[in-house]
Amino acid sequence: MNLQKLFITFLGSGLSPVAPGTVGTAAAMPFGLTILYFFGAEALTTLVIVVTIVAIIEINKYEKITTTHDDKSIVIDEAVGVWLTMAITYGGLSLWQNPYNQYAALILSFLGFRLFDIWKPSTIGYIDRKVKGGAGVVFDDLLAGFAAGVLNLLIFRALSYFNI
Repeated sequence: MNLQKLFITFLGSGLSPVAPGTVGTAAAMPFGLTILYFFGAEALTTLVIVVTIVAIIEINKYEKITTTHDDKSIVIDEAVGVWLTMAITYGGLSLWQNPYNQYAALILSFLGFRLFDIWKPSTIGYIDRKVKGGAGVVFDDLLAGFAAGVLNLLIFRALSYFNI
């Protein structure tokens, strides 16, 4: 496996024969959590930006060679999407004091991101259908990640408001 394939399949997780998007999302989360824990949400957001730029370039090259669009094995977009969800969730809240909040944030980040990534409501679906190339592959997942992150913030704020 060459470096390009290793990158766009997020270390091969996109080659899973069953639910490669879900497997890629799950594979990306420990890496994102490590960045959050040691360096903070700002570092993870910076990583999202850098990886997004590289992903668009590499996906464009890959699609030109293979004449495919949004191949199911390409899961680097899921990685940046769930990392954005995690950066918003962890950056917007003080979760590190309570380990239960950390677990809840991880679970909600995974579930929320997958919900919006699969459902593709509104603009997310429009971008998925209409924008071609690497930008189309990545931007719908970034929007899904943003939506899931905002949803997580609302959930945690509501729980805090009701002292739950």
